[in-house]
Amino acid sequence: MSEIALKSSSDALAQERGNVVRLAIAQALAGANATIVYATGAVVGNTLAPDRALATLPITIFVIGMAACTLPAGAVAQRYGRRASFLMGTACGVLVGLIAALAVLISSFWLFCAATFFGGAYAAVVLSFRFAAAEGVPAERRPQAISAVMAGGVFAGVLGPQLVTYTMDLWPPYLFVATYLAQAAVAVICAGVLLGVRLPAPKRGDAGTGRPLAEIARQPRFVAAVVAGVISYLIMNLIMTSAPLAMRLCGLSQNNANLGLQWHVIAMYAPSFVTGRIISHFGAPRVVIAGLILTALSAAAGLAGMSVGHFWLALILLGLGWNFGFIGASTMVVECHRPEERNKVQSLNDFLVFGLMVVGSFASGGLLNHYGWEMVCWVALPPLLIAAVTLWVTGSFRPRAMSHG
Repeated sequence: MSEIALKSSSDALAQERGNVVRLAIAQALAGANATIVYATGAVVGNTLAPDRALATLPITIFVIGMAACTLPAGAVAQRYGRRASFLMGTACGVLVGLIAALAVLISSFWLFCAATFFGGAYAAVVLSFRFAAAEGVPAERRPQAISAVMAGGVFAGVLGPQLVTYTMDLWPPYLFVATYLAQAAVAVICAGVLLGVRLPAPKRGDAGTGRPLAEIARQPRFVAAVVAGVISYLIMNLIMTSAPLAMRLCGLSQNNANLGLQWHVIAMYAPSFVTGRIISHFGAPRVVIAGLILTALSAAAGLAGMSVGHFWLALILLGLGWNFGFIGASTMVVECHRPEERNKVQSLNDFLVFGLMVVGSFASGGLLNHYGWEMVCWVALPPLLIAAVTLWVTGSFRPRAMSHG
C-alpha cells in the first residue's frame, strides 16, 4: 500500500474516532436535558397542574415532542446534513430551559408543558446520535460505535441529577428555576461540541431512492426490532416517569428521588461500554431478550416494597433492561436498511417508538394517582411478554450476517 493510501486510511480512522468521541460527549451533555425533565417534570406538574391527575402531562408532552419531531429531524438531516439537524436540536434545548424557568416564575402549567415540548424535540435529535455514529464506520464496527455513543449517557446520568440537586434552591422561593437556566447553558455547550462532527454530506438522489417504506416495514426482523424498541422505551418511560413522584408521595425526599434517577440513568448507559461487544458475540435478539427480562425484574422489585432501596433497585434494573433492549433493537434496525434508506427508516423507527411511548407517559399519571405504584409495576409486565413472543415468532434468533453496507 502506498504512503498516500496509508495516510488517507489513517486520516479516515482518526475522523471516525473523532466523530464518535464528539457524539459521545454531546450525548453526555444533551442527555442531561431528558434527565432534568424526568427528575422535575412530574414534581412541577403536581404543583402547577389544575388537576393532580395531570401531574405527568409535562412529561407526556415531552414524549409527544420527541414523536412529533423525529420525522422532521430526519428530513432536515436528509436535505441539509446531520449537523444542521443537530444544531436545530440544541436550539430547542436552549428554549426548553428558558421557557421552563419563565413558566415556574409566573406559575403557568401550560407554558411549562410548552417548554417540555421543546425538550422532546431536543431529545429526538439526540437519539439520532447513535445512528450518526453508525453511518461513519464499517458494518462490523457499528454495534461498538452505537454503544460507545450511548455510553456518553453515563455522564448524563451524573450531570442531570447533580444539576438538579445543586441548583434547585438557588432562586428561592422558585424551585428549579436556576436548574432550567443551567439546562439552557449546557445546551449551548453541546452545540459547540457538535460543530466539530464531520459526516458524509447527504446525496441529493438518496431521498427518492431505495425501497418503499412499506416494503422495508414488512420485514419480520424490522417488525421485531420496532416492537422491541417500542416496548423497551415504553415500559422504561412508564416506570421512570412515575418513580420520582411515587417516592415523594411515599414521604421520601427529593434528594432521594434525584439519586435514584441518577443511578437509573447511569444504569441505562454504563453497560454501553460493553454492549456492542456483547451484541457482536451473542447477536442483537438475545441481548434484547436479556433486556426484557431485566425490565421484568425491575417491575418485580417495585412490587416487593416501597422503601428507598426498593425504588432504587427497581430504577437500576430498569436502566439495565433499557440499555440491552433499546441498543439491541437499534442494531437490528441498522441491519434492515440500505445506506440510501437510512434516514427515512431510522426516522420511522423513532417515530413509532416515541409515538407509542406517549401512551405510557400519559397513563402513568392516572395509574399512579388512582391505583398506586403497584399498579404501574403490574401494567409493565404484559407488554414485555408481547415483545419476547414477537422476537420468537418472527424468527429473529436465526443467524444473520450484517448486511446493506
